[in-house]
Amino acid sequence: MGRVTERRRVMRIRDGAVSERPDTLVGEEPLEIRVNGRPLAITMRTPGDDFALATGFLVSEGVVAAADEVTRVAYCAGATADGSNTYNVVDVRLADGVAPPDASLERKVYTTSSCGLCGKASLDAVRTTARWPLPLAGGPVLTPALLSALPERLREHQRVFDRTGGLHAAALFDGTGELLDVREDVGRHNAVDKVVGRALTAGRLPLADTVLLVSGRASFELVQKAVMAGIPALAAVSAPSALAVELAEEAGLTLVGFLRGTSMNVYSGSERLVLPGDSSSSDQRRARNAHTSS
Repeated sequence: MGRVTERRRVMRIRDGAVSERPDTLVGEEPLEIRVNGRPLAITMRTPGDDFALATGFLVSEGVVAAADEVTRVAYCAGATADGSNTYNVVDVRLADGVAPPDASLERKVYTTSSCGLCGKASLDAVRTTARWPLPLAGGPVLTPALLSALPERLREHQRVFDRTGGLHAAALFDGTGELLDVREDVGRHNAVDKVVGRALTAGRLPLADTVLLVSGRASFELVQKAVMAGIPALAAVSAPSALAVELAEEAGLTLVGFLRGTSMNVYSGSERLVLPGDSSSSDQRRARNAHTSS
């Protein structure tokens, strides 16, 4: 089975001094996701939590939304021509009555560890397939102080990153800032899928009253995955894309970028934030923001 890390000897140059030493590298291998025996997608990922990655991916694609919609997840025996098992092919069996993915979702080539499918067609798809539209009222009430504390709490749990310096992470927090789960992967979107897949198996979807934090930028695909899992707030330590902001605005997602220390940019969903000196209720803020934008 693939390893999360590997040891390799490297030449190290520091201030003109040359030496050789072992270095720890993060593992990266392809994972083929099949549904009912039919290939659906291939992604480059860090081995580990592969079943959660596969089911989380199916949540983001609108295929499943509850644990009982999946009957079995297993590695495919004899995945190679000689009959050996690479542990790089996972098959998800859907329950009776659960529609398999549309053929148009099949990805004939692999997605890299940093990208997926983006564009207006995907934006339209999210509008029509989201199982849990984010509520106009309710959800977490956030403060800048709470948000600013999350990156350090995530960093404390990035164990493989400490050894390799080469992994992204996704963490799920409740409305009080308590860490609920954290996963690492060479790809941001894979880390999110692993978090969502674990929540699916635990019967916790939709993930209302939670905040998702990612260690890099906020791409369209990460916003999509948050919306499809019913997560009302997404924060990133780097920038969002324009399409990510557009989807967040349409879906009612609170999107925060450049979350570093006490600084942050709020791109959408500011009605969930309580700012210093703001004594109005969340419902009053929503009404005020709706009036301002009209």
